[in-house]
Amino acid sequence: MINPKKIFGPLTEDTTKVILESISDGVFTIDYNWEITSFNRAAEEITGISRREAMGRHCWEVFRSNMCEEDCALKKTMEQGKPFINSSGYIISSEKKKIPVTVSTSLLIDKKGDVIGGVETFRDHSLVEQLRKELTTAFRVEDIISNSDAMKKIFSILPQVADSDSSVLIEGETGTGKELLARAIHNMSPRKNKPFIAINCGALPDTLLESELFGYKKGAFTHAVKDKPGQFSLADGGTLLLDEIGDTSPAFQVSLLRVLQEHEFTPLGGLEKEKTNVRIIAATNTDLSKLVARQTFRQDLYYRINVIRIFLPPLRQRMEDIPLLVEQFVQKLNMRQGKSIHGVEAPVLQTLMSQNFPGNIRELENIIEHAFVLCSEGHIKMSHLPGWLTPDSGPNDDGGNDPVKAAQIKRINDALSRHNFSRSAAAKDLGIHKSTLFRQIKKLGMTL
Repeated sequence: MINPKKIFGPLTEDTTKVILESISDGVFTIDYNWEITSFNRAAEEITGISRREAMGRHCWEVFRSNMCEEDCALKKTMEQGKPFINSSGYIISSEKKKIPVTVSTSLLIDKKGDVIGGVETFRDHSLVEQLRKELTTAFRVEDIISNSDAMKKIFSILPQVADSDSSVLIEGETGTGKELLARAIHNMSPRKNKPFIAINCGALPDTLLESELFGYKKGAFTHAVKDKPGQFSLADGGTLLLDEIGDTSPAFQVSLLRVLQEHEFTPLGGLEKEKTNVRIIAATNTDLSKLVARQTFRQDLYYRINVIRIFLPPLRQRMEDIPLLVEQFVQKLNMRQGKSIHGVEAPVLQTLMSQNFPGNIRELENIIEHAFVLCSEGHIKMSHLPGWLTPDSGPNDDGGNDPVKAAQIKRINDALSRHNFSRSAAAKDLGIHKSTLFRQIKKLGMTL
């Protein structure tokens, strides 16, 4: 066997420096004042900060990491005297880019065995994240991820919708991601470098909503001490999302219709009309066609905003997306909170897939965020879920030890129960054809 000492000689301080300069991981050391005492070449390349700039500065001034705020692995090492390996987080580069990294820390010990500070190695995972996104491009548009057929159909038409300048109506229950979809359309459109502004029409009375959208002139009312531009002015050249448009009054609908038809408006208290160049995307959690039939929503406005209609299905009709969404939320929360949670245990996924999720994706995200508060490492367990998600609320059937099968059986049973065991109605609720439901019942070995 070859003796490396005969080739390289003894491991001197100069040899150590050569090794540190050769590796691809960033390495830096600090003293007890948290001032950087060494900074290798890879650290310079990853952060975009030179060794000269970094030396002598506090580490948090250089890295501006999310971990610096509340979950610093190096601080834990210095306090507890033990190493920490592969903590996930991000740093901010000199170009103000967020760089995902994994961090390992240990004590810095001199030749005498005395602790003189701490050492941290960090690895740039930007390429890994890029590859992850490329691998899931078939299921992802912007921040929207899905593996369901209904969502894939939406993804397939989004480029054409984005290139068009026509008004878009997005319908879907609360929490299905209507604003995310509207933002994706804007970011894919020629208007992407202009503002995207979202306003909740249902949260404001008519007078405030009009002043918010159209702005006002000085003296228009008691406290109008100076001119204030409205959202139509601020979003000029960009996109304006009118969320919950179904909650607006008929009087306001008249004002809005005039703006959409004439592409101009008059600020409150103003005398002259102002031109506007914005693309309108409207969103609602109600069926506007039913409101038109009840004469609570103007038919002419409905046809003006309903040039392109997109319906976002509820989560209960795309249950196959739950594993993807859970993984996405875990990754996002790991980055935000500097944790390294690996995912969820099988009983947790089984329980999640057995729920109806009236709050849809937003409700699922809240559940995972709740679990993150209680889970410090490893996998999310049943004990980390909110109290109302008890095992009693999960599958109670012949699914055996297969959590996916148990969840599918529970989902079908719940749909049948909601509709007095009408298979046609249950199939419609589940977003599938009646014959597909029959095949699933047979495949799962269910007895009705």
